[in-house]
Amino acid sequence: MRWVDPVTKRRPSKSEAFASEDEARDWITRMERAAAQGVDPNTATMKLADYGTTNMTFALRGLEAKTTDPYLAGWRKRVVPTLGHLPVSMITNGAVDRAVHAWIADECSRSTVKNSIAVLVRVMEQALRDGIIDRNPARVTGWQQEYKRAEDELDDPRSLALPDWVSLTTLADALVARSSGEYRGWGDVVLFAACTAARIGEVSGCRVSDIDTESWTWTVRRQTTPSPGGLVDKGTKGKRARTVPLIEDIRELVARRIVSADRDPDGRLFRGPRGGRITTAVLRDATSWDEVVSKLGHDHLRRHDLRHTGLTWMADAGVPLHHLRKIAGHGSLTTTQRYLHPDESRLLTLVNF
Repeated sequence: MRWVDPVTKRRPSKSEAFASEDEARDWITRMERAAAQGVDPNTATMKLADYGTTNMTFALRGLEAKTTDPYLAGWRKRVVPTLGHLPVSMITNGAVDRAVHAWIADECSRSTVKNSIAVLVRVMEQALRDGIIDRNPARVTGWQQEYKRAEDELDDPRSLALPDWVSLTTLADALVARSSGEYRGWGDVVLFAACTAARIGEVSGCRVSDIDTESWTWTVRRQTTPSPGGLVDKGTKGKRARTVPLIEDIRELVARRIVSADRDPDGRLFRGPRGGRITTAVLRDATSWDEVVSKLGHDHLRRHDLRHTGLTWMADAGVPLHHLRKIAGHGSLTTTQRYLHPDESRLLTLVNF
């Protein structure tokens, strides 16, 4: 795409690559429409993070400081890491729905989710006024009901767990079979996450040096998460390291991954088929997760439910509650107690554990 800059009279250009001719033509059509409305093509293709940085003053005009502070926090901590890499014109209702669901799954409070949605709505409303989009996809409805459903699930996380080892290995094998080149690493990630009750970001952040093959433990020190500049490593959600035992069933897997990392202490234990870092979205897309879990009868299973699976199995195996809390990295003992069998949880309540 080339055009004449009305000020400099130069002919700048903008290019994008697409998987099909139809997608390319749709992009050209959007650029032509934007140009006809007087929108600079560079602005029309700007990523959300950049657009928000440039136009936040306009988006938040008229608000009091006590409102803008939580809005900006929601933008910086949730909107940008989740959606900031996408061009404004490519943000859909579905993308916003998934972002909101992710915030709820991360146990953000209602007010936090509300403020994050509100600032996204205002930025996208500015894009609507600029003619970059023809409707505001951030005006989602029903998220309060979704939040209530998530709260109910967190009250009973056992209901989210896979029932047994066969179900887990079947899932891992099916995801590998569905992936391009049948990359075994995807199955390894799923097995490791479930057996350590870890978040996918923590699995991605695991280095060879974090594994002790003498005691067969993993010291969880970091997680890999999206940020405005791409994926970054940062501390765990609880801001403190924790030690997780590696059960015998996955020790061979871990040893194999250490060898594949050339035993480099700084090498990541888990990588994608091309050496890239793994996120929950990467795992989902690379393995056609939604399609696979639906065919296996686990329609609502999410990547985070692998963590619920591990904690439920550990509780059922008799891991003491205080040890389970340390493995999970929970700040509250009440959160950990939800993974106990209802009868056992009731007993602990009666004896004021």
